[in-house]
Amino acid sequence: MLIGVPKEIKNHEYRIGLTPAAVREYVAHGHQVMVEQNGGLAIGFTNEDYEQAGATIIADAKEIFAKAEMIIKVKEPQPHECEQLREGQILYTYLHLAPDPVQTELLAKAGVTAIAYETVTDRNGGLPLLAPMSEVAGRMSIQAGAHHLEKANGGSGTLLGGVPGVAPAKVLVIGGGVVGTQAAKMAVGMGADVTILDRSLPRLRQLDDIFAGRVKTIYSTVDAIDVFSREADLVIGAVLIPGAAAPKLLTREHLQNMKPGSVVVDVAIDQGGCFETSKATTHQDPTYVVEDVIHYCVANMPGGVARTSTIALNNATLPFGLALANKGLKAMADDPHLLNGLNMHKGKITYKAVHDDLGAQLGLEYLDPSEAVKA
Repeated sequence: MLIGVPKEIKNHEYRIGLTPAAVREYVAHGHQVMVEQNGGLAIGFTNEDYEQAGATIIADAKEIFAKAEMIIKVKEPQPHECEQLREGQILYTYLHLAPDPVQTELLAKAGVTAIAYETVTDRNGGLPLLAPMSEVAGRMSIQAGAHHLEKANGGSGTLLGGVPGVAPAKVLVIGGGVVGTQAAKMAVGMGADVTILDRSLPRLRQLDDIFAGRVKTIYSTVDAIDVFSREADLVIGAVLIPGAAAPKLLTREHLQNMKPGSVVVDVAIDQGGCFETSKATTHQDPTYVVEDVIHYCVANMPGGVARTSTIALNNATLPFGLALANKGLKAMADDPHLLNGLNMHKGKITYKAVHDDLGAQLGLEYLDPSEAVKA
């Protein structure tokens, strides 16, 4: 199969779909790989590195989109990239379609077979291609929050871990999944007073064991969010419903009751955000203020540590990508977990949660993914 890897073009996005090591794996399996010129240069992967791995360097992304049978990216394709996609082509990347009707409509128009990293599953019910970036984003959320709590950055002037004689900052983590767990680990490591809210009692028990009493685990209710957000210096939004738009759990009214100069970090912003006042920001301009509360809602947080993120992502995506390259769509017929990643096929939505959110709005039909693969 001819595989194309274009350079990412989102604001301050330096990750790349394949590392040179991953290219070497594809080539070893008999595939051809085209990589856009200087696609990985910003994170230390040179054109020479890719050529030594067996890739062909292409100067213009248009040639990659025109020729490749499978496009491997990191972030969702931008509108003019969507317009270059075509029926019969496989797109393998993060998509986050539910809050993005424009992209969904363009992918439908293109007729491309779009496989979303964030909805591929594993035998344990986890999301193995989302997990590494969730780990990165969870850890980064505490770094970002601590930074913006500094007075010079608009915050209340509170040190996350405090000092002897001064209480540490209070951190509220809404959601106890991968993001929430990693955020809590970082916050605890920095000495903060951490509370995790979640609606799964088994998960709260696991977290209680993991942290051995170093965090408070609270069953998530409207009342709990109200009570704990009032005292929080930093709130991390770490809620995920796979493939669907995130629920709005922290409202403007909550913000009005929070301390001036406190910080909220919405890690769920890729799925539309779990705070009522969230809107996507960039690494170039990461924050804005609502009700005297600083909002950090960068939609590609792991892009801030792009080298670490690219390597971690490739470790997870490589086996599924090789299966697609080796077998084409048959790979999804053979693997129900990869099939769960199928979000669009020939102009139809093939992921139920996306169709529930956007199907009626866009007038797009739902096609069962197993039927799509059979066809």
